[in-house]
Amino acid sequence: MLNFKFIYMSRVGNKKISIPQEMTVEIVGREVKISGPKGEQSFAMPAGITAEAKEGKIKVSRAGDSKSLRSLHGTSARIIENMTLGLSQGFIKKLEYKGVGFTAGVADGKISMRLGYSHPVILPIPKSLNVSVVKNTIIVEGTDKSEVGAFAAKIRETRKPEVYKGKGIKYQGEFIKKKAGKAAQTTTGA
Repeated sequence: MLNFKFIYMSRVGNKKISIPQEMTVEIVGREVKISGPKGEQSFAMPAGITAEAKEGKIKVSRAGDSKSLRSLHGTSARIIENMTLGLSQGFIKKLEYKGVGFTAGVADGKISMRLGYSHPVILPIPKSLNVSVVKNTIIVEGTDKSEVGAFAAKIRETRKPEVYKGKGIKYQGEFIKKKAGKAAQTTTGA
């Protein structure tokens, strides 16, 4: 008979998170504060999850073995690991835009994009992010992985890539499977 307790153990949660030399970690109650060369972030741990810092590593542990605590264990560990990565290296998302007359520019804390609509699309840039435009690439940089990803997704959402010509905004390296148009289908089918 199998012991399911070991099958469901969180491997991500059990892994110790190493802290780079240039960072300081402060754990007060359930709040974890990490300071690094790129700034400072804090994370409030969920009830039942604890963290302790020893010898340049952070160990995240859980109080019980319920399903909800197991899921929060790995999530909390991953969030803390992403905080250390973001404050030491930072996170970058690159988006490419393609289309006739498509342009983008950054000014006054806003990104303005002309994407084939009758009006420009203007999005305010969060204060914690840096956004730049190089040729046909929009670069979103920041220390918070979720915030970088959310803003990049918001930019992509303004004009998703279409499947016939591939014009729109896509992540760099994203593959768009193109469809054949009606004209191509009728000529090959006849």
